[in-house]
Amino acid sequence: MIEAGVVLSGSWAVYWHLPEGRTGGSIPDCQKLWEFLWESRMDAFLGVAHTHPGPGVPAPSWTDITTFAAVELGLGRRVIWLIASSDHVVSVQWKGPGKHDYKTFLVDEPAWVERLRDYSKENGNGNQ
Repeated sequence: MIEAGVVLSGSWAVYWHLPEGRTGGSIPDCQKLWEFLWESRMDAFLGVAHTHPGPGVPAPSWTDITTFAAVELGLGRRVIWLIASSDHVVSVQWKGPGKHDYKTFLVDEPAWVERLRDYSKENGNGNQ
């Protein structure tokens, strides 16, 4: 299993982020993703979801938290961060007051989460 990501809008899954070099522990940054986030910053862009392969309630890593904070600072607004394991989905949102004070909440599974999990399989493909 490898990580996979998707940018979410009001209609949910809008941009699958599946760059070369994904592993079971990370998704590489790429300029195309950052350009999409920047261009979408004022649209119906809600947030970003990614997988943590394996079962159990996922928790954000320190890399996740610092990435969330940096992206939100760069965009100038807060967004929703979702993490899906093979059997649970959590929402991670800034609750403050510190810049890395994020809270995790279990949520119901959105309709697109099975496709995200499929992309998390070794042979999962999609647009970057």
